[in-house]
Amino acid sequence: MPQQTAGTLTAAKKSTTSPRPAGTLYRGREGMWSWVLHRITGVAIFFFLLVHILDTALIRVSPEAYNVVIGTYQTPLMGLGEVALVGAIVFHAYNGIRIILIDFWAGGVKYQKLMFYIVIALWVITMLGFTPRHLINVFSH
Repeated sequence: MPQQTAGTLTAAKKSTTSPRPAGTLYRGREGMWSWVLHRITGVAIFFFLLVHILDTALIRVSPEAYNVVIGTYQTPLMGLGEVALVGAIVFHAYNGIRIILIDFWAGGVKYQKLMFYIVIALWVITMLGFTPRHLINVFSH
């Protein structure tokens, strides 16, 4: 019940205090980490696509320069970068499905924490399938 003091309306204090800040489910929890990782992976994918468009456009300017750039991509360091890129894309995709479920499914908010752990499990399974095969190809040349 709101209380009025000195002409201002203030909310009555709760009898119990919660360690979690009021007003959000996410602060410091799975939802916040999901939000942060979704933004980081989205920005990383954006910059990859920007660089990819620019280096592909290089073929129209100078085919020799394009060949040099493509040659630098065929190094073990870039092979590890490709693993990171695939990891970012896979997390972003799975988490995007999770976000859609939270937005459009009535039980989405209730199960958002469980869905976060499902996203992580699917990501790990996908990366365990992709990474060894990709690195074998990278380091066998």
